[in-house]
Amino acid sequence: MEGESEFRHWDELIPDALGLIFRNLSLQEVLTVIPGVCKSWRRAVIGPYCWQEIDIEEWSNRCQPGHLDRMVEMLITRSSGSLRKLCVSGLHNDMMFSLIAENAGSLQTLRLPRSEMSDSIVDQIAGRLSAVTILDLSYCSKIGAPALEAIGKHCKLLVVLCRNMHPLDTADKLSQDDEANAIASTMPKLKRLEMAYHVISTEIVLKILSSCTLLEFLDLRGCWDVKLDDKFMKGNFPNLKVLGPFVMDYYEINDWDDCSDYSDGSEYLAWEFLAGEMGDYDDDDEIYEGMWDDEGRLEELELRFYDGIEEDAAMLIKG
Repeated sequence: MEGESEFRHWDELIPDALGLIFRNLSLQEVLTVIPGVCKSWRRAVIGPYCWQEIDIEEWSNRCQPGHLDRMVEMLITRSSGSLRKLCVSGLHNDMMFSLIAENAGSLQTLRLPRSEMSDSIVDQIAGRLSAVTILDLSYCSKIGAPALEAIGKHCKLLVVLCRNMHPLDTADKLSQDDEANAIASTMPKLKRLEMAYHVISTEIVLKILSSCTLLEFLDLRGCWDVKLDDKFMKGNFPNLKVLGPFVMDYYEINDWDDCSDYSDGSEYLAWEFLAGEMGDYDDDDEIYEGMWDDEGRLEELELRFYDGIEEDAAMLIKG
C-alpha cells in the first residue's frame, strides 16, 4: 500500500514466531549469528522460544565433556521449563541427569545415547520423567534391568524405547533376559522397541510380544539366540515388523571395528559460540570470518574464554 515501507520489520515479530523461524537454522547460526542481528532477535535466542526442542546429539559426539556439560546446562536453563525434546550424546555427569529431570515437566522425547548414567541415578530421576513417550538409552553400558524397570514403572506413556548396544559391549554377556523381562513386565504401551545386539532368548522375546500387544516394530539385529518362525509370526503378529536377528548391517560389514556413527561434520565448538556471545557483536565479524579454520586462533580463543568467565547466560540480554 502507498506510504508503507517496502521492508518487512522482522525485528517486530513476537518471540514465539521468531523461535519457530529460527528452528530452520543450524545450531551454529542460532547461537553465533542471530544474537548479533538485533536486540529483539537476541532476546528470542536467550529466552525459551528457541529451546523447547534441543538437539545437539551430532555435536556432542565430538565435544569434550566439560564443554558438553556447560552447553547442556545453558540450553536447558534457557528453556525455562518448556523443554519438550532433548537429544544429546555422551553425558557423564550425574548432575546433568538430575538437571534434565528437574526440567522434564513437559519433556516428551529424551535421547541420551552413549551416556554413563547408572542404575541408581535412573532410579532417582525416573519419577520425574513421567511425560516421556520416546526414550533412547542405546549404548548406555552402565545400566541394566533395574534402570529399565524403574523407567517402566514411572514412564507410563512410553511408546518408543531404543536400547541398542554395541556388539563389543555385549560380547562377554551370558544373558540379558533380565532387561527384556523388565521391558515386558513394565512397558505394555510400546509401539517400537529396539534391542539390537542383546544376548536374549527366544522365550523372553515371545514374552515381550505377548505383553506389548501394541508393538509395531521390533529390532533384534544381532540377537543371535532368537529363533522366530516366520509362519508363526505372520499368523499371530501380522502387523509387527521384525528386523533381524540376521541382518548384514554396519557392524558386520566393518568387522566390529570403530562402529560409531559419529559424524565428521561437527558444526561448532561450545566455546566458539560462548566466546562470541560474551563479546561485542559490532566488532566480531572479522574474528568469525577466520576463526572456524584456524586451529591456532581457536586455541587462543579457548584460553581467553576460560580465563575467568562466570557470568550467567541471562546477562547476555544486556547491551
